[in-house]
Amino acid sequence: MDAARVRLTAWVRGRVQGVGFRWWTRSRALELGLTGWARNTADGRVEVVAQGSREACASLLELLRGGDTPGRVDGVVERWSEPKGTPEGFRER
Repeated sequence: MDAARVRLTAWVRGRVQGVGFRWWTRSRALELGLTGWARNTADGRVEVVAQGSREACASLLELLRGGDTPGRVDGVVERWSEPKGTPEGFRER
């Protein structure tokens, strides 16, 4: 895995749909200089995919778990991998 750039996929569970969670995540990701997206899943979670430096992705993960998010986060499962493609910006899907 390239130490300079990584891909973080995080699945966030709790009351995270319909409360501005994806917008909040997008704002934090853009502040950290990350690219990717956040989308609702059919089972009520939000999937967050972010690419950038390991440090910035780790900061986003910490924010997702930090308790100062819209709604309520009950847990976050993460997966780290190599970056894929070159997404532009950070979108809500």
